[in-house]
Amino acid sequence: MSDLVSIFLQLLLFKLVAPVTFRHHRYDDLVRTLYKVHNECPHVTRVYSIGRSVKGRHLYVLEFSDYPGIHEPLEPEVKYVGNMHGNEVLGRELLLQLSEFLCEEFRNGNQRIVRLVEGTRIHILPSMNPDGYEVAAASQNRDISGYLVGRNNANGVDLNRNFPDLNTYIYYNEKNGGPNHHLPLPDNWKNQVEPETQAVIQWIRSFNFVLSANLHGGAVVANYPYDKSLEHRVRGFRRTANTPTPDDTLFQKLAKVYSYAHGWMHQGWNCGDYFPDGITNGASWYSLSKGMQDFNYLHTNCFEITLELSCDKFPRQEELQREWLSNREALIQFLEEVHQGIKGMVRDENYNNLADAVISVSGINHDVTSGDHGDYFRLLLPGTYTVTATAPTFDPETVSVTVGPGEPKLVNFQLKRSTPPAAPKRRGPNSGHRGRVLPKKVQPRAARKKEMMVKQSQRVPA
Repeated sequence: MSDLVSIFLQLLLFKLVAPVTFRHHRYDDLVRTLYKVHNECPHVTRVYSIGRSVKGRHLYVLEFSDYPGIHEPLEPEVKYVGNMHGNEVLGRELLLQLSEFLCEEFRNGNQRIVRLVEGTRIHILPSMNPDGYEVAAASQNRDISGYLVGRNNANGVDLNRNFPDLNTYIYYNEKNGGPNHHLPLPDNWKNQVEPETQAVIQWIRSFNFVLSANLHGGAVVANYPYDKSLEHRVRGFRRTANTPTPDDTLFQKLAKVYSYAHGWMHQGWNCGDYFPDGITNGASWYSLSKGMQDFNYLHTNCFEITLELSCDKFPRQEELQREWLSNREALIQFLEEVHQGIKGMVRDENYNNLADAVISVSGINHDVTSGDHGDYFRLLLPGTYTVTATAPTFDPETVSVTVGPGEPKLVNFQLKRSTPPAAPKRRGPNSGHRGRVLPKKVQPRAARKKEMMVKQSQRVPA
């Protein structure tokens, strides 16, 4: 009986301490909520801005970590991005709810959440497009109909069609040979993208993210790369066709983790569409060029999927609690998926960390690299793999690794500096005798003088 009373008191205390309010948050409300969470959990959170929108609104990120602001070697980085399309608002509200939930459960000693926060660095960007959201929210208040009102940023640009197109290069490289990861950006890429896109690109280049999800609305399905179809255009449109990445099986598993932890996504029938298991390859649904999830995979170490979470892009406030309860477990499980595969340190013979070492897995034509601290993370399904670490001026090292279904396998590499080949010895004009150079004969000075006098005495006058 005492246990029941204790549980009842804990639940009552949780309700008193953490009242959950399910409502839509305008920009000022969003900022206040992020700082409220930080004030309640100051030792495991940090609020920072990655840049500003067209109209000058900050793109705020809330970080959860036992050492906020610090990358701990071998601790993976994961991110959530919401509200990329300003009128798709459920992801924004879910990420605010998730932030409050993580803080309160950590304070309450929930061991699952404590392990997650202490072993993972979590970054939450509730709104990538705050300008578009304000337009969409204002249209709701004025009862203005319009499916796309507020979708784009303040310059009228769709941010999920605004990243540099790296798919064209990877499809060419797959056919003709070339890099399979970290494809370079055009020299003038900053002039081709919007302020919000530039801020996100600089963000994901600054952190060694391993896993990510981009939260959208308008359907209910977990969408994985590639988004851009490999098929040629027909009458101006690119044909829809399944276009898998080299990590297709892994991406399907990541998508299914979210789908089956969600309240109903896995059932398949949603919003008039049917997706088996509640997942789809992006290009097999519709081809999308210059999208964010393909960019993450091709330019960084990050594996990102896109989560379509509601038929209604701007659900009524009364529906938010039901949506939160249907997504809460899925949001937590997806974060936990970052802890799989292999990870480790890449060092030289003197135990110096090696950044940008390339980690290759035989049979999977997509490499990852070590971060600034020399640590790397490679998401893999259970199985046995041949893994190679390489770095310029070092000899490669190859190991065989068996990955299980639990925590990631620790696989460290210690690379030895390559010994340059000895330069061939150059043979001089007087060389011989197995390459040895023989000295010239040197006559004594007196002998040379006597010889000259003899020659002069033998000359006959003309």
